[in-house]
Amino acid sequence: MSIDPGAISEWRSAIGRQETRCEVLAVESLRRYALAIGRDADVERSQPALAHWAFFLPAPADDEVGGDGHPKRGGFLPAITLPRRMFAASRMEFHVPLELGKLAEMTSIVADVVHKSGRSGDLVFVEVERVLRQDGVPRVSERQSYVYRGDGESTAMPAPSADPIDGETWHPDEINLFRFSAATFNGHRIHYDLPYASEVEGYPALVIHGPFTASKLAELASRERPLASFSFRAQAPLFLGQAVTLQRAQNELRALRADGAVAMTGAATWVE
Repeated sequence: MSIDPGAISEWRSAIGRQETRCEVLAVESLRRYALAIGRDADVERSQPALAHWAFFLPAPADDEVGGDGHPKRGGFLPAITLPRRMFAASRMEFHVPLELGKLAEMTSIVADVVHKSGRSGDLVFVEVERVLRQDGVPRVSERQSYVYRGDGESTAMPAPSADPIDGETWHPDEINLFRFSAATFNGHRIHYDLPYASEVEGYPALVIHGPFTASKLAELASRERPLASFSFRAQAPLFLGQAVTLQRAQNELRALRADGAVAMTGAATWVE
């Protein structure tokens, strides 16, 4: 084990840490998120499936932002020292639709911190439970999973498959990535700074946001009826310049890379 057991114990001491934030659910904030994911702008008529992601965004000051564009370590989340951080998975339940223009409360709790060590090196998983309430009524519950890891080796651009891949093809461009970063106040430089993405984090191109891909899968799942629950798990990065294929088979969803490999899986249930 390359991580000191004392550090792991310190990080795990964050379990149970809680924060509560209040915010008015502004129509314009949701409209920007909807437009960023390719939805209709009339969010007062029809909200995006993951509408809650437009609110309660991280808002660090300039001197609270790290060199990678993420908020500096510490604060609510434990100060994990591994250099790379990824929003890896989430499970959500939608109880009652959001009421726009009204005050809401988001309570977040650090639910677990787990260290794993294997052939790929050290990994630390941080689980956060979040509940969005209005008028004291839970509207959305979510359990988010973040993974921290070492630098690792450079990633190669996947070679496109010679065979056609069934599903809906998605071709995001630089503007789409910028708009999603702006709508979600995501400063991670791998999504807009190509020299940083390639020279520092070892990616062959700009990286498509995991939550962007999850948003597209949730929209695919919710076309006929509203979601009761949605979950996703990222398995591999997706890169700008290559087509992404979105697939749905009953309640299961997938996002495939250009070579046919699975980059993200998802699952949905619907309101009866």
